[in-house]
Amino acid sequence: MSTRTEPRIYLSPPHMGGEELELVKEAFAANWIAPLGPHVDAFEKELAAFTGAGHAAALSAGTAALHLALRLLGVQRGDEVICSSFTFSASANPIAYEGATPVFIDSESTSWNMDPALLREELQACAARGKLPRAVIVVDLYGQSADYDPIVAACAEFDVPLIQDSAEALGATYKGRRVGTQGRCAIFSFNGNKIITTSGGGMLVANDAEMIARARFLATQARDPAPHYQHSVIGFNYRMSNVLAGIGRGQLRVLPQRIAARRSNFERYQAAFRGVPGIRFMPIAAYGEPNYWLTCITIDPAEFGASREDVRLALEAENIESRPVWKPLHLQPVFADCRVRGGAFVESIFDLGLCLPSGSNLAPEDHERVCELVLSVPKKSTPLVP
Repeated sequence: MSTRTEPRIYLSPPHMGGEELELVKEAFAANWIAPLGPHVDAFEKELAAFTGAGHAAALSAGTAALHLALRLLGVQRGDEVICSSFTFSASANPIAYEGATPVFIDSESTSWNMDPALLREELQACAARGKLPRAVIVVDLYGQSADYDPIVAACAEFDVPLIQDSAEALGATYKGRRVGTQGRCAIFSFNGNKIITTSGGGMLVANDAEMIARARFLATQARDPAPHYQHSVIGFNYRMSNVLAGIGRGQLRVLPQRIAARRSNFERYQAAFRGVPGIRFMPIAAYGEPNYWLTCITIDPAEFGASREDVRLALEAENIESRPVWKPLHLQPVFADCRVRGGAFVESIFDLGLCLPSGSNLAPEDHERVCELVLSVPKKSTPLVP
């Protein structure tokens, strides 16, 4: 019987830290309500310092940051851009914005991120055809860094710039360095479900000061320096507002606590499901430390006695949000005609994978309730017929 009168448990809700409201009040008191302002400037500096990147541009969304990165790297109609297949569609949509074509790469089992060996194979094949991609977009999935050393080496060998889609991975590390500093540039997202949020927003970071300056110019409608409104190139309305930047500054101050809380969620799930046949966790690669944005499991129905979808529906019936892992982009109808190298691994993860409630404000009693419901599903499901 459903207990939908219980408060809903969300997958990854916003979690305010206490200082955000005071910073927003500062913006109101100074009448800095319109886009840009002192909070935007400060948020850019603080985010760049946190990641170790030289420069940052605060933008309206992570997707906007990725779009500008592609524009700044010269992506044009008819180009190809290599992209992780196992990710949200926003990782590849900006490729289409520029009239280019995505080429998707399967993941490896160590971290569920782009397979460096398959990337190298694709770059070699592109070189043999005489048409290298304009860029490579690597996604740091569910808060965990990709294996960057071989990826960076392959991109350098073929002189193809690397963009890091670290939308989900702010605060994660790779071999002791924060993600976002391994490639030519990186993007972060502050969407409402991310580890910190500005309600909606993103950031483009790079060590190249000129690149970030150009990004800010394009993001502010590409207005030429003139007393009148003059435009020599097409621009975009992509800048972050000063109010939202104030929220972001407050959120950044509590990011270490948010990472610690989400790691605690992961460890409690591990303890609850230890030894349960058929439940396995997204692996944690030895080369870095994730931010534990979402806890993801796979459920083998033959071993567990119920499918991923059985579990998801059982949780939803009790007003608990969970979601299947990302549907690989090479399986998406909108990208059906795009080339893919590999694909079988991420297809298998999609069939079995589930994201569990992982918010940094998830109460212990709610966590326990989720675990108990997951473990109860096989008893409620129709027995599997051999």
